[in-house]
Order: sequence, then structure tokens, then C-alpha cells
Amino acid sequence: MGSCGVLASVKHKSIIAAALPVQDQWLPMSNLDLLLPPIDVGVFFCYKKAMPFDENVTIVKKSLEQALALFYPFAGEVVQNILGEPELLCNNRGVDFIHAYADMELKNIDLYHPDDSVERKLVPVKKQGVLTVQVTELNCGGLVIGCTFDHRIADAYSINMFLTAWAEIAQSKQISCLPSFRRSMLNPRRPPVMNTIFDTLYVPISTLPPPGSNLPANPLASRIYYIESKDINHLQSNSSLNGNPKKSKLVSFIAFLWKIIAECNDGHDTCKMGVVVDGRERLDNKINLDKISLSNTKSFSMQNYFGNVLSIPYGKANSSALKEMPLGLVADMVHEFVCPALSEEHFRGLIDWVELQRPAPAVAKIYTKMKETDCEAVVVSSGQRFPVESINFGWGKPDFGSYHFPWGGQTGYVMPMPNVRKNGDWIVYVHLLQKHLDLVETKGSKVLKPLTPSYLEF
Repeated sequence: MGSCGVLASVKHKSIIAAALPVQDQWLPMSNLDLLLPPIDVGVFFCYKKAMPFDENVTIVKKSLEQALALFYPFAGEVVQNILGEPELLCNNRGVDFIHAYADMELKNIDLYHPDDSVERKLVPVKKQGVLTVQVTELNCGGLVIGCTFDHRIADAYSINMFLTAWAEIAQSKQISCLPSFRRSMLNPRRPPVMNTIFDTLYVPISTLPPPGSNLPANPLASRIYYIESKDINHLQSNSSLNGNPKKSKLVSFIAFLWKIIAECNDGHDTCKMGVVVDGRERLDNKINLDKISLSNTKSFSMQNYFGNVLSIPYGKANSSALKEMPLGLVADMVHEFVCPALSEEHFRGLIDWVELQRPAPAVAKIYTKMKETDCEAVVVSSGQRFPVESINFGWGKPDFGSYHFPWGGQTGYVMPMPNVRKNGDWIVYVHLLQKHLDLVETKGSKVLKPLTPSYLEF
């Protein structure tokens, strides 16, 4: 497969501010933003041919300036208010921009092991601000664009909106989705409605063991796999046998993964599976359109909303039972714990629950481990809306793209994304404990296959 180590040398560092002067303003966090700890998310795109470099890097920088005028939170910084809660100061401090060079060919970058090849090398470390961008030239004429952003400011839906607009600006196209920062769309009800179901899904940070306490830290590791379309279809048909209603491809995959993770534990243990749910479609019908002129209706849609609109419901099951159950029954269990979150009331209730906790911060319970004997957990977040084929700055669409999210803690994270070739195959970013990776590569090897340059046609 060639060398996996990437040594990128910095050619130039700069700060890219919004092209238009932006007046300083404060943007409060919504209650759903406040559920995110201070963690950064990475995303990167590989282009086989992107010459001439200087001209194309200039295009990237100039279009970034214009994109930041629209997506101005990315040019700001997070500060604490008097209650100790994070707020966004939109002061146009700008985005740290790194122009780097790696004496390496794209085909020799071991994307299967992104901790070695991508982390801190092609996806930059964000040292300040909300967003950091790195453009890395390769000796083969290829280019890698890596971004790291503060998850408290944006979820994947929001960064996808930004990346698409940035590429559209570079090609002088009309922007297909303008962002809305209308936080009132996520205001709590008056008075807030208390629902104790959220006590099972979220937990005040004050109740967690202090960092570095008696919980042993087993480092998690990242891998990138691919799944062929035929294998996804096979999982879906297997989960819908014996008269079971047809399951989605995503639910079938989650059930498959849950069964694999269950193989790790002995018969007395349980294991948790969480699923990230986007609430935009659930909340869209609540917007009062009768007071908005029809010409402005689109700009107030939740489909344009920039920020976090996420919930992470989870299920817990006996590992021995999971191993023995047919895929269809496990898929039913996934459907059962996800379904209650697919409603407007769930998200309104979660917003109210956070309001009743404030200013005390809280976090998704599945992300935490209260004691060493707590069962293991994995979260799946669908990246099927990842617009990888749209991130074209003028020299062609990417030949590969993926999120990179080693989010810390002891909970695993898995994100299936579309292949840029749009052939039905999936790219799957995985961040798991080593023992779970070992199971994926044995029990799941017929489905999840290591990403190789030959598969990517590099």
C-alpha cells in the first residue's frame, strides 16, 4: 500500500477574514448547541490533479473570503458569558489558513489509517477561532483540502452547507442554500415542559467523574473502510426476511454493526448503540408562516438553519441475546429506540429540558462513562448527505472525501458516507476501541473492506 506517514511542510500561513466588513455582534448558542462539548471535527477532500497550484490556492482563498461573509460565525470566536456558558463573538477575526506541501503521491497516502496519515498532517489542528483550513500540495500534482471546525458552532449539516456554498462561490455559481442564524426557531416553550425521558438520554456534566479519574483510558483508533453496493443491499434484504417490513439501508447497517460489537462481551454484559438524529425536518412544520411574506418563506426554513439540531437516542441490549438474534430483530430494536426521536415534540422537549438545566452544562449520556463497569457504546451518524461530489472549486470534483472525527472519550463513532462516484458504495469512517476494530476486521470483513488506492483508482 506504500508509506502511510505524511510529512507536510508549511509554505505559508495566513488569516482569511470575510471579504465584506462585518460589524461585531454576539450570536447566542441555542439550547441544542449547548449540549455539545468543546470538540473539533475534521473533514478533508483529495484531488488527483489540481494544477497549477498557486492559481488554485488563490481561488480557494478568495472564495473563502466571500463564503465567510455569508457564514460569518466561522470567522468568529467562542467566548464565555457571565454565566460561564459559551457564546459566539462574530468579530471577523478570520480563519487560520495553512498552505503546505508534502513530498508524496496521493496513491501512497494510507487513508485506511487516518490517524497516521490525516490527523494533524492533512487535517489541521485548530488552535484558535472556529475554523481552520489547510491546503496541501502533493508532488504528483494532487491537492488535499482539510478543515477543522468547532462542533459547538456547527453540525455536519451546517458544514456541508458551508462547503457547498464555498465551492459554488469559487465557480461563480448561485448559492443553492443560504444560511439562517435565526436562533428563535429553537427557543424553549414558555413555560418549559419537563419530560424525564431526557434524564435517560442526557446527563449534567457536574455528575460525571472528573477527567483523569479512576477510569482507564483505552485509546480508540480510526479506520476508513468501504462497503460495496451489493453488500449494503444484501444487509437490507437480510434485515427484512420472514415477513419483516423493509428496513432502511442505514438501520440494517446499524443492526449489523451492533451485532459485531456484541461479540466482544461475555454473556453477562450489555452494549449500547446510539444514532444521531437531525431535527430539521421534524421542526420545520412549527415555523409560523402566516406572518411571513411568501417571498421570505424559504429563508426561514429549518433546511437553511446553521447550528446544531441533533439528538442522540440509544438502545441497550444484552450482548449474548444480540449475538443470537437474527439481523431483522436487531434492526427492529434500532427502529424502536430511534423512532421516538423522529418527532417535533422530541426536539421541543429536549430544548425545554436544556432550558431547565441552564446554566449547568449537559452532554449526551451515551458519550459518557460513569464507572469502569459501564457497558461499551458506539454512536452511528449518517453522512449520506455529505455532498462530496459538489466540493468542486473549478478544477474538478474530489476523487475522495471523508469526515475525520476522533472525538475523544471511550464511545465509538461511525459515519457511513456516499462514495464520490455515486455508484451506491459507501465510505465508512470508524473510530473504535481496538478490540472492536479487531472484530470488524474478522466478523465484518466480508462487508467492511479496508480502503485502498486501487479501490479509489489513485
